[in-house]
Amino acid sequence: MPTHRQRSVSVGVRCLAILLVAACLLFRASAHDVGLSTAEVRCGPEHVGIEIVLAVKDVEALFDLDANRDGQVAPAEFSANQETLGRYLVQACRLRINGESVQPAVARSSLDRANNVNLSLSFPSRGLKEAIVRFDLVTDLPEGHRMLVSVMDAAGTRITERLLTRNSPEITFSPDKPTGAGAAGELPSFFGFIKLGVEHIGTGYDHLLFLFALLLVARNFRSSIVVITCFTAAHSVTLAAATFNLVNLPSRITEPLIAATIVYVGLENILRKGDPHGRWILTFCFGLVHGFGFASVLREMGVGGRAGGVTMPLLGFNVGVELGQLAVAAVLLPLIWKLRANPWFLSRVVPACSGFVVLLGSYWLIQRLWG
Repeated sequence: MPTHRQRSVSVGVRCLAILLVAACLLFRASAHDVGLSTAEVRCGPEHVGIEIVLAVKDVEALFDLDANRDGQVAPAEFSANQETLGRYLVQACRLRINGESVQPAVARSSLDRANNVNLSLSFPSRGLKEAIVRFDLVTDLPEGHRMLVSVMDAAGTRITERLLTRNSPEITFSPDKPTGAGAAGELPSFFGFIKLGVEHIGTGYDHLLFLFALLLVARNFRSSIVVITCFTAAHSVTLAAATFNLVNLPSRITEPLIAATIVYVGLENILRKGDPHGRWILTFCFGLVHGFGFASVLREMGVGGRAGGVTMPLLGFNVGVELGQLAVAAVLLPLIWKLRANPWFLSRVVPACSGFVVLLGSYWLIQRLWG
């Protein structure tokens, strides 16, 4: 019959095996794999204008823009596809006014300074009582893509706002009913951003790995709460600052820095024998870096440029991120604390897991610097 120590080792080995399998899967996963876009519908007395902003990577899911395969879309490469984009836009964004389909009078596309693709449509709209805009563009993009649609009147007052998905690509509105609900199945924006934040932390594998490395050496409930609180406070600060355009670091800088923080924490776990002191200071400083990574999601949606519309997306997204982190911590911490009671956990499991943290962080660092 196996002894208590043998059973403990067996349990530990199984847990470690699960972690190793998860780590291997992370090699195949990309962080921040969330498709986001924005659209503004402006209702005037004579026409309805629609402005759509997409990241280049999302447009490349539909069209091959990068002809020379250098990883960037040059203005000349974009210009060569403008006519194709215009024809597609007419089919992928449709408007019905008072129950009748309306054809656009103008369809344009352009590449802005932030390397985002801007798509514009203008429809005649005399006598508008009720309108339905269907964005088939959302259904053509990869599953999981979200589009935040704001409907404004001629004076710039928001009539309604919805977060559209592949399953609900339409928005219904009436200029006479500023608080009117959208089409059935559409998700209210605030709760939509909460859901988006939860999904982002669930697929933000680099953030999850960083959090795992921190919690791996948490000695007790108090130290765990301190770590989570510092991480939350720090990335909330930079998330807000970046979203309000007070500080703006490009992703080519923040993404490698995030990978570097993962490598550092993993090495510290190993070199300081799994019991680093003053970890809250490190967590806060590195949390500031991760906040810029979270902000890139909202920035891709153009949230920072939406007058009067920053607070709701920022708050909802941040709440979703925190809920996601708490859910991860609630699963990990009981397992870590149970295993920590065994002496071999600090001597074997922590170094092994931290080694894989370093390995994965290094892989992401190299990929983001030279990939």
